[in-house]
Amino acid sequence: MVMKTKVVRSSTDMNTKPHGPEEARGIVGSLKQPAVFCNMACDWPALKWSVEYLSSVLEDKPLRFRIGKRQTAKAPQFETQCCYAEATLSEFLAWTHGQPDAAVGPFSTSLYSQCWANADYKYIAMLFEEESAMFQDVVWSDFGFPDRDGRDGTLWIGTEGANTPCHQDSYGCNLVLQVHGRKRWHIFPSEDTHCLYPTRIPYEESSVFSRVNVVSPDWNRFPAFAKARAHVVTLHPGQVLFVPRHWWHYVESIDPITVSINSWLEMDVDDEARVGEALTKTLVCALKSAPNPDNSDNWLNPTEVEAISHETNLRYLSLAVQSCLGKQKDFCNETLSVNPGAAVSSHTKRKRDTDGTTANKIGRKSHCEPPQITFGPHLIPVPRKLDEQSASPGDKGGERCSCKHSDCSAPSNKLERHRCEKCSPSSAPERDSTNEAVLEEDKKEADTLTITTNDLLDCLLHPQVVSLVAKLLFDKQGTF
Repeated sequence: MVMKTKVVRSSTDMNTKPHGPEEARGIVGSLKQPAVFCNMACDWPALKWSVEYLSSVLEDKPLRFRIGKRQTAKAPQFETQCCYAEATLSEFLAWTHGQPDAAVGPFSTSLYSQCWANADYKYIAMLFEEESAMFQDVVWSDFGFPDRDGRDGTLWIGTEGANTPCHQDSYGCNLVLQVHGRKRWHIFPSEDTHCLYPTRIPYEESSVFSRVNVVSPDWNRFPAFAKARAHVVTLHPGQVLFVPRHWWHYVESIDPITVSINSWLEMDVDDEARVGEALTKTLVCALKSAPNPDNSDNWLNPTEVEAISHETNLRYLSLAVQSCLGKQKDFCNETLSVNPGAAVSSHTKRKRDTDGTTANKIGRKSHCEPPQITFGPHLIPVPRKLDEQSASPGDKGGERCSCKHSDCSAPSNKLERHRCEKCSPSSAPERDSTNEAVLEEDKKEADTLTITTNDLLDCLLHPQVVSLVAKLLFDKQGTF
């Protein structure tokens, strides 16, 4: 067992930071776009959390790894399509170093050349419950959250290619410290939700997934994605990324091994989102638990233990509405501020967390003047990606031809015959026959149209629809 000594930082160290705690907290509360803080965590002891170091601390303690295929498929690789292994970090390291099967243990059935592995959403409070001194290695007090440390965060360890499907978190905003290796973040504003084809299948508490593989999109199925405004950044060790509330994000590891730590900051406006989440769970469990051949799919994310009964879900929904109405009456005049150490309601869940632990909340007060945000070398806005992924110069109305030639001016509507001069010159009739086959297949699909439970849920549980229904529930129970 590694002996830990508490690291004491001098006031001189903290005074060299580009932003003081109060200023940093004000920036976090006022940012409306993703941004990277530089030189704010350069002295945090957590930066020594390499996998080798963590392995020496955790010894034989197993972690659950999600294992996916290295592939370039047009569909996202959701967690329901991955396999899982319980392994120690020493076995994980042996696997990444190409050691024999005996050393890699549970990874022996997965070829490293064909697979990636990700130990994601590991709650530090649980992982290091016997090494509590490590909680102090994560110094969120530098960002103005004195009661927040490693206990309020999660640990992520992955190999190159490991990724989190594009999704939107229902609650709070996000601070992410990159510890080891680099990760690339693809981030989209909440206003682009209609371009990202949201779905609640697979269902997970507080996560709205996108049906688009944002790094290899299927333009024929998801043409509106061409209009999505991607912001892309590669996060380096020592940098802290801020992800605003409800911004979509896809995250991929681009180095052989990556380690990162994040913390979700709850907000007062999350109370209404909890009503939407309770409503979502009620509808998903009710419709997907009903006897129906198309409900045999793997619809419940592995992070969810089981489908909850309709009676229980309605009770949670009632509690969420009651709680939100009460808080809105008490705090209806508030705008942006922070309430240190605010306790999370006992019937709510944080992101993948059932502990009901304490969090620092970002709230609102009308008398609080938002700080002037100045971007520079220590605070860098995540740039817009211009624009290999979005509409190319030859696209019409932000849509693209299925041939993918950047200078093709043909329409992308697959029910409309078109000829790309590069793909289909007059001397190449075989291309025309291929298009005819595609057209015929599309017509067959149209003739045999069947609406599935998942299709219905995609419409009923669209974020805009959920928000509207939540407001109707508030009106029915009493206007706040």
